[in-house]
Amino acid sequence: DIAVHLRYLLARQGGVRMIFAAAPSQAEMLEGLVGAAGIDWSRVTAFHMDEYLGLREDAPQRFGLWLKERLFDRAPFGAVHRMDPEGDPVGVGYAARLREGPIDLVCCGIGTNGHLAFNDPPADFDDVEDVKVVRLDAMCRQQQVDDGCFATIDAVPTHALTLTIPRLMRAGRIFCCVPGRLKREAVRRTLEGPIDVECPASVLRRHGACGIYLDRDSAAALRSDG
Repeated sequence: DIAVHLRYLLARQGGVRMIFAAAPSQAEMLEGLVGAAGIDWSRVTAFHMDEYLGLREDAPQRFGLWLKERLFDRAPFGAVHRMDPEGDPVGVGYAARLREGPIDLVCCGIGTNGHLAFNDPPADFDDVEDVKVVRLDAMCRQQQVDDGCFATIDAVPTHALTLTIPRLMRAGRIFCCVPGRLKREAVRRTLEGPIDVECPASVLRRHGACGIYLDRDSAAALRSDG
């Protein structure tokens, strides 16, 4: 579906600007996207949505590096803009780049605590910033251990740069890929609970063009009549 929409946009406009999440939950989707035929990547500008603060530049957990290995180095993008925690530690320059044009697509996931990007609960649905520094909560940091990215929670950074909820929601189209049993409760709250800052991903139900893609495990807690 992402490839189909990319081809649709590229047939109708000069270029596409899109934002990617970096997480193990996105790996299979990205592998399929890289192999999709008929996409003129030279007319695609890529961003990513969050980055740890306090990791060394070559740390494998850096989201920019993760995406570089799995996506940015494997498709001939026209431009790739990675967050720079050293040179732009509060994201002012990154926010300016995002504002240079509309964002056509976001490819994201949902955290075990319902976070979008690194907007942990309670999230700000009316944030005036596009990019900001946040403190990661304990459940978010534990997810990074459960995903196999860090050996212990003490090794997970406590702060990160993130795109805000309003910045993500202004995208033309959102594709949210959420596999795995660890996400089943977050998926239930996102789709069947109230739209509430305590489950940031629930705000996706306010977007007019958002698709959420689940597997059997992540959908296991949903009502059978839903």
